Amino acid sequence: MTHRPRKRFGQNFLHDESVVYNILAAIDARPDQHLVEIGPGQGALTAALLDSGAALDIVELDRDLVALLQRKYQHRDNLRIHSADALQFDFCSLAAMPARRLRIIGNLPYNISTPLLFHLLENSACIEDMHFMLQKEMVDRLCAKPGSKQYGRLSLMVQYHCSSEQLFEVPPESFTPAPKVMSAVIRLTPHSKPPVAIDDHKDFQQIVTQAFSQRRKTLRNPLKKMLSAEEIAGLGIDPGLRAEALSLQEFAALSNLWTKKRQA
Repeated sequence: MTHRPRKRFGQNFLHDESVVYNILAAIDARPDQHLVEIGPGQGALTAALLDSGAALDIVELDRDLVALLQRKYQHRDNLRIHSADALQFDFCSLAAMPARRLRIIGNLPYNISTPLLFHLLENSACIEDMHFMLQKEMVDRLCAKPGSKQYGRLSLMVQYHCSSEQLFEVPPESFTPAPKVMSAVIRLTPHSKPPVAIDDHKDFQQIVTQAFSQRRKTLRNPLKKMLSAEEIAGLGIDPGLRAEALSLQEFAALSNLWTKKRQA
């Protein structure tokens, strides 16, 4: 039985065996690991992940696909299928043992990839690593460095929580239906310890969001209601710079100053 891809779920099913092989090689699943596959589709990766001997949970929103997967893998005792919305799913509830953190895998629908990434970052304490197929433009943003046009709020928030590595690109013809954009596979590995010290995470989010709310203007403009140009300069940061020029460390310094000022 085949399943017609549904546009409302952002479904593009991977069918290119060479891409499947490369993804599986990058994941290198082992029997003593706990895997979670988000949006398995028709199971392009699922059988091989099960064959690794690892425990596998899959989270799928489309009930027709859930029924298909249940029939297809009904005799596999290392599989649990969850008919659920990944955006609302409590991933840490799957991690039965603290020492056995989750390895997350997914060909993420482009229309929910940003909110889903932020949801997973909230669960990063129970995650070992994540391997995702995403729109290449988004992967470029996740891996972007200060000074590049791709560098922004998403880059900073993800890089605070994880190291990021683009593994390889995937052309549109590898999917059915073929999307209109290039895709890429990325590996995200949560830091054992954050790379910078932040006094208040919500303040950090607020500073970063506000700084990038007017990308073409210099820092003194979007941050003027939070920090003065003199206060910014006092940190050794030029208030005449644009947000895209600042490093994670500099944003942490701005955030901590804002926390101190707000709590005074």
